[in-house]
Parts: sequence; structure tokens; C-alpha cells
Amino acid sequence: MAYEIPVTQARAELAELINRVVYGGERVVVTRHGKPLVALVSAADLERLEGEEAAEQEQVISSVSSIGSSVSAAGERHRFGIAAEYRGEQGPGN
Repeated sequence: MAYEIPVTQARAELAELINRVVYGGERVVVTRHGKPLVALVSAADLERLEGEEAAEQEQVISSVSSIGSSVSAAGERHRFGIAAEYRGEQGPGN
């Protein structure tokens, strides 16, 4: 559970909040009008989050690549090719 603090109070207590994060292992959420605005997390937490994000992106890229490499049926290629040609002939001025 993160410690929440309004942005106006966080400005006055920034040094203390940094100490809570670094030495106390806490996460601090700065709020504005009761809604989360930013979070203070340790550098170790940030590295872990960025590592997870990179792993997720690699997984998505791998999934999309495998989908893109699958071959469509010959009939679908031909049908889409005709649709593209047909649209080309119907351009402005025709």
C-alpha cells in the first residue's frame, strides 16, 4: 500500500518523502484533488518496472511477428488484390 499525500503538502515535505522511499522502502503517491498525479518509487523499483515493461514489449513484438509471418490462403490474397485494384479505378475524376 502506498502512502498518499497532496501535492501542496509534498512540496513542503519532499526531503522527508525521499527518505521514506529510499530508506523506508515506501512508495509515495502524490495526489491533486484526491486523484493520483505521480508516484515516488525507489530506483530499484523503477529498474524492475522498466525491465518488466521491456519484457512485455518483446513478447508483443514476437506475437505480432508470428502472426504476420503466417501465410494467408491463396484465395484471400487474390480477393484482396481485386478489391485493391477496384478501389484504385474508382478514384476521383473517374
